[in-house]
Amino acid sequence: MNSKDLYNHIIEKKSFLCIGLDPEITRMPDCVAEADDPIFEFNRQIIDATHRYAVAFKPNFAFYESYGARGMAALDKTVRYIHKLDPTIFLIADAKRGDIGNTSKMYARAVFSEMPFHAVTVAPYMGEDSVTPFLSYPGKWAIILALTSNRGADDFQYHNDNGERLFERVLTLSQRWGSVDNLMYVVGATRAEMLADIRKIVPSHFLLVPGVGAQGGSLEEVVRYGMNDQCGLLVNSSRGIIYADSSESFAEVAGEKARELQQEMAGYLAERLKV
Repeated sequence: MNSKDLYNHIIEKKSFLCIGLDPEITRMPDCVAEADDPIFEFNRQIIDATHRYAVAFKPNFAFYESYGARGMAALDKTVRYIHKLDPTIFLIADAKRGDIGNTSKMYARAVFSEMPFHAVTVAPYMGEDSVTPFLSYPGKWAIILALTSNRGADDFQYHNDNGERLFERVLTLSQRWGSVDNLMYVVGATRAEMLADIRKIVPSHFLLVPGVGAQGGSLEEVVRYGMNDQCGLLVNSSRGIIYADSSESFAEVAGEKARELQQEMAGYLAERLKV
């Protein structure tokens, strides 16, 4: 899937919504938590209720690895279920990979050869040779951490060396490794005003923007500062959708929350891109 394909799916669904699938058994309704495979069953009901409103799903590996082998089996079942239900859904492995070249090759094989993911999040701290193995798969993407919204982001990402902040150096250098068709960047929604600076460096790349919803990020500000003429955004909401309700109606409520975001996004697409 290249950037044109992704844009076409956005226009078709009138949505640039990405839904984070971060299951915690202790937060699931009893009707799901007591199932034989509660992780997959929770995900399945969320997916069935929301997939028509989303262009992407983003399972965070930590929420599966923490349950050992059964959690990873549920992850595999989840992504295969999505891929069969709607092959146009953009599947993101939120795994924060990035290691020496040989290790990154194995990480890339895991998500791109053994599971049907389209993209994986990558930490760029170890440099080019830790990222390029993820770029060797046609139609697959590396989503590089650029500017995050956690408290510790200030420790390194804003470090200014000769007038260039570290996140700006990441954006500038990494563009040499790939293209708009296989490189994307993570930018936190709770610092949406920084998207204006980021767009000066990467005007055409897609941005994965987490933090809208439970974390307090503003969709309107993300669009104002970050949307380009090809949309250029995947905006993620996790807890604000999947944990919007804790009753047996949790999936129905999740679907309604996803629909509300999709409707808001459709308005911005019509206003900004005239589609």
